[in-house]
Amino acid sequence: MRTIGFIGLGNVGGKLAGSLARNGFEVTVLDLDPAAVARLVAAGARVGEGAAALARDCEMVITCLPSPAASAAVVEGPGGLLEGLTPGTLWAEMSTTDAAEVQRLGAAVTARGGLPIDCPVSGGCHRAATGNIAIFAGCEREAFDRALPALSAMGRQLLHTGPLGSASVLKVVTNYLATANLLSLCEALVTSERAGLDLATAYEGIRISSGNSFVHETESQVILNGSRDINFTMDLVLKDLGLFEGVAKRAGVPLEIAPLLSRIFTDGAARYGARAWSPSIIRRLEEATGADVRAPGFPDQMVDDEPEAPGAEIHPRRAQEPGSV
Repeated sequence: MRTIGFIGLGNVGGKLAGSLARNGFEVTVLDLDPAAVARLVAAGARVGEGAAALARDCEMVITCLPSPAASAAVVEGPGGLLEGLTPGTLWAEMSTTDAAEVQRLGAAVTARGGLPIDCPVSGGCHRAATGNIAIFAGCEREAFDRALPALSAMGRQLLHTGPLGSASVLKVVTNYLATANLLSLCEALVTSERAGLDLATAYEGIRISSGNSFVHETESQVILNGSRDINFTMDLVLKDLGLFEGVAKRAGVPLEIAPLLSRIFTDGAARYGARAWSPSIIRRLEEATGADVRAPGFPDQMVDDEPEAPGAEIHPRRAQEPGSV
């Protein structure tokens, strides 16, 4: 597989498409932002003529879009993927979306002879930029095997989660956990500052202890820098929390913590704007206590703590089966 269409060049999508172009794939792109398209063209990509044309001309079409509604419009709307889809074409949904919706669209793709995959990513924009991000893949084994070269070029750790839709469920579960961790870290850092701890020492103490986490090692750094910039906004947090609550509701799980997280972020979005960086939620506690949770020596952007993934070399050992570690 060498020809790939990529629709959606946002904070994550543009970096994933860049990894494909950098690793020798023939990438054709579409996005509403001309500047995003120009960046990929400069990296060697071509400009597509529409979603239907990509489905007709490419072996694999990837969508990485901000909402389930946007994905539905691209797949089944006028001039959408379904109009140009040919038998055997892969459709990979890399958006964070609703499992039931990706299954619905996947059924339409399958009916036309295509192979659908839901393969959201996890790990942050900084890892998407270097090909070190994790990718979940929910699909039939045939689709996974065919998509493996492209997925390996974009991600360092691949997990085959099971049937179509399973990856989307797992993705919103992990995003929920990251949000809960972020809010608990905000409380921990503000409490540390008010209790008189040196914040650099507090950061290191958390990092080397049972309180450590991926979110602490990445987002706490930009909180302490003061930039709070992780390329992820409050409206996206609320979208993902809503998707998680939808999964739990369908599964009959009476949630207690998730609704509280949603209320906190709804208030944060009202105060600071829906497009404010999500770690800016700490401002609620800073304003309530008079704390200033900043410390010198921390980066203003999250940085990748792993070496860049090698070229286009395929590493099947990274492709883990359901239930494997």
